[in-house]
Amino acid sequence: MSADTTTPQRDRPAASSAVLVVPADALVIVPIRNVVLFPRMILPLTISREPSVLAAQHAVKTGRPVGILLQRNAEIEIPGPDDLCQLGTLASILRYVTLPDGAHVIVCQGEQRFRVAGYLPGYPFPVATMVRIEEPEETDSEIEARLLRLRERAVEVLQYQPQVSPELLTAVRSISQAGALADLVASVTEIKAADQQRVLEAVNLAPRLDIVLDCLLQRLEVLRLSREIDERTKANIDQRQREYLLREQLRSIQKELGEGDAGNAREIESLRKAIAEAQMPDEVATQAHKELQRLEHLSDGSAEYSMLRTYLDWLVELPWKEPEADRIEIAAARKILDDDHFGLDQVKRRIVEFLAVRKLKPGGHGPILCFVGPPGVGKTSLGQSIARALGRKFVRASLGGVHDEAEIRGHRRTYIGALPGNIIQAIRKAGSRGCVMMLDEIDKLGSGLQGDPSAALLEVLDPEQNNSFRDNYLALPYDLSRMLFITTANVLDSIPGPLRDRMEIIELPGYTQEEKLEIARRYLVARQIDQNGLKDGQIDFADAALLAIIRDYTREAGVRSLERQIGAVCRRAAVNIAEGTIQAMHVEEGALAGILGPVRYDNEVALRTGLAGVATGLAWTPAGGDILFIEASRTAGDGRLILTGQLGEVMKESAQAALTLVKTRAASLGIEVACFAKTNVHVHVPAGAIPKDGPSAGVAMFVAMASLFTDLPVRNDTAMTGEISLRGLVLPVGGIKDKVLAAMRAGIARVLLPARNRRDLEEVPTQAKERLEFVFLENVDDAVRNAMPERALPKAAGALPGEPPDR
Repeated sequence: MSADTTTPQRDRPAASSAVLVVPADALVIVPIRNVVLFPRMILPLTISREPSVLAAQHAVKTGRPVGILLQRNAEIEIPGPDDLCQLGTLASILRYVTLPDGAHVIVCQGEQRFRVAGYLPGYPFPVATMVRIEEPEETDSEIEARLLRLRERAVEVLQYQPQVSPELLTAVRSISQAGALADLVASVTEIKAADQQRVLEAVNLAPRLDIVLDCLLQRLEVLRLSREIDERTKANIDQRQREYLLREQLRSIQKELGEGDAGNAREIESLRKAIAEAQMPDEVATQAHKELQRLEHLSDGSAEYSMLRTYLDWLVELPWKEPEADRIEIAAARKILDDDHFGLDQVKRRIVEFLAVRKLKPGGHGPILCFVGPPGVGKTSLGQSIARALGRKFVRASLGGVHDEAEIRGHRRTYIGALPGNIIQAIRKAGSRGCVMMLDEIDKLGSGLQGDPSAALLEVLDPEQNNSFRDNYLALPYDLSRMLFITTANVLDSIPGPLRDRMEIIELPGYTQEEKLEIARRYLVARQIDQNGLKDGQIDFADAALLAIIRDYTREAGVRSLERQIGAVCRRAAVNIAEGTIQAMHVEEGALAGILGPVRYDNEVALRTGLAGVATGLAWTPAGGDILFIEASRTAGDGRLILTGQLGEVMKESAQAALTLVKTRAASLGIEVACFAKTNVHVHVPAGAIPKDGPSAGVAMFVAMASLFTDLPVRNDTAMTGEISLRGLVLPVGGIKDKVLAAMRAGIARVLLPARNRRDLEEVPTQAKERLEFVFLENVDDAVRNAMPERALPKAAGALPGEPPDR
């Protein structure tokens, strides 16, 4: 690309070019240096002189062509009329671009030769009247002969030049117009600008072809001599002599610069010692010494030297030696788990079993544990406790949002800035091949054009394969079999089946109110006192205050929000103590409103279930269980079902099935069948901005519709869950433990569950079983009988007379 630049300048406002009017028979001139634009050619030009920039901007704004003229003397900064050639090329500006350094680039396409007739004064850029020059159309035997000769010489010259596109050769061979071929060859071959101007000024075809042929013959002779010199040099100096000469030259240069090779020698020797001390396997050590030999023969300023040095640093810093045996004491491990975590008895029992097996069979392949539960229940801290119990180092690798397979397996060394994957990086950070590695948020892995990271984890988490895990950056096997992998997730559905099959799932339920109170006493209050700069005795919480925070200011499965609220109270105490207004603070329930504000959570069940057509369901979310209100209303219409609340397809189908069931049981419910044809039923699930889906709201939808048409309210202390079928059966659903805990947090007294979910009550905490009444449903008639006691329905078939509700 040619340029007229000497000193780059920033764009200046082109106000003057915007108001000036150039006559229709005149042309805006853009002077250029060291290159010539020919007709039919496209050429990018860099301009930075102010007149040239203003001229180009004016042409772009007015949509007019510009005249491209070559400077006679390239050293002149602001050329005058006498400094420019008289014949140039009329061109249109295809594109105008401003670069970050202030230069301006115009992409021009030559259209026609023109000759300057005279220059017009009074403009901030050159403006000239011009005469267009038409392309001659001579065709005789002499022109044809010159055309053939020029084509042969042009192809020969282009073949000598490196990286010539096949399209250019095809164009040279296919052009049949003598003038067009001469212009093209003069433009693409390395001809001086003065010779190119001679070609441009040669309007007649015969002289133009002769000029181009003479320039090509000179260029061809230079290219032939250059190739012969290269071949003779290559024949005289073999590869070994060439390397010797280059090394000698490098040593001489380093000696002149005062650098020498003593530093490199010490560096190489240090790497060789580190390789010997790393206790690498034979295959790895062989590869390390091979790369070290390559490093010795490279200059420390080369890019490959830096890449090899980084690679060897990774090899020597990775832990290769066999890890120490685990020091497992079951009683001490049980104490560590109890000290670090309150509750979670089943989870801690399974971890103790896991540790006992590791103690009895240290070399065995234990399972990959996967802790699944809502946020804030202690999944990550459980992994830290296991590491403490084993006496191993703990390292965490977050997988949330990872969508590139190279994040697991690493990048190949051929890429600039390549690094190993997260697995190898975490091992290097831990400094032990037997560490406890927690792969956090494994359910939030993504996939895209860069591959599927979950597929790369299959090898990492398979005890039969991970003894020879290959990272793309290392390109060597690394034994992961002595490591203990623990994964965490909020949901299981998003984990691919093959990956989930390699892990043992341990579910962590949400905490009950009593467990949260005990956790706050033991851990949260003390931690927030320390984090907020308070000392023991400067603040204490009454149990009633902690219970009020749990009940009125938080509603979650874990304890993170609870800890934040306790931290807010501690900060208020810190402010008062720092100001000197108090020496210590005792927090009672009545003081919370002044610190944390009004109560955030009311008894929604009592407020929202007082009318017919409203039922309370139980839902499962990644953050734990929650209550879900189903509201049904009817208006005069044509029997349509209207669903709102951002419901998914499965939930919509449950509503349709519930309405059908109400219609089929109209007689037993005491509903007139005729009213369905002239009534529109509107079912709404509040919190409409939150997507909802799943079949477990089927029972609640049926009860809400039955309550609507019978005009009998549903008990406001009762919540329910379960899928329904068109036969009226209540089918089992998942997440029973989280749903039951959510009902208890919301103040529910009775929970209606599918009968086939009876076995899931074993996982429900004892406190929840004691505080809640459980009723098990075989069909929807049982649901109506227990949710609306005013409506007495016949006992379901197969039920025992007088059977009390199940607990």
